[in-house]
Amino acid sequence: MYLPTIRVTKSFNFEMAHALPGHEGPCKHIHGHTYFLHVTIAGKPKQQPGESDNGMVIDFGHLKKIIREQIIDQFDHALVLPEESRAALAPLLNDPLFTRVHWMNFQPTCELLLVHFMHIIRQHLPAHIKLISLRLNETPTSFAEWFDSDNL
Repeated sequence: MYLPTIRVTKSFNFEMAHALPGHEGPCKHIHGHTYFLHVTIAGKPKQQPGESDNGMVIDFGHLKKIIREQIIDQFDHALVLPEESRAALAPLLNDPLFTRVHWMNFQPTCELLLVHFMHIIRQHLPAHIKLISLRLNETPTSFAEWFDSDNL
C-alpha cells in the first residue's frame, strides 16, 4: 500500500527566565515565561506488522523523550543569558540561585532560542524523520515560528 508523507506534531511546555541586555523595553530585566514548544516532524508511517510502532511516523513517546532530554531537562526553570553578561554577573555566580544559568553566544530572544532548539532537535531525530517546523510561544499571544520550507 502506498503511504504518503505524514506530518505529526507534539507540544511541550516549560518555564524559563531570560533577559535581553541592551533592549529598550522591560525585557532588558530578568523575567520569566511559560514557553510552549510545538514540534512538527514528517515521515512515512512504518509498515512493519508486529512491531510496536507499526503504522506510526514516530512513537509520540520517542519524540517526547528526545525533546524532554535535549530541551526541557536543560532549559526548564533555567535562566538564559547572553555570554556578554557573564562578567557583570560574576560576583553572583557562586550563589545557589545562579546554578542553572545557560550562557548563550546570542541574545536569547524567542526567535534565536527557536533557532538554537532547531539545531539541537535536528541532531537527535532518527534519520528517516524530518523536522518540518517549530513554534515557540513566549506568551499566549506572542510566538516565533521556523519552517524548514522557508530555508531551502
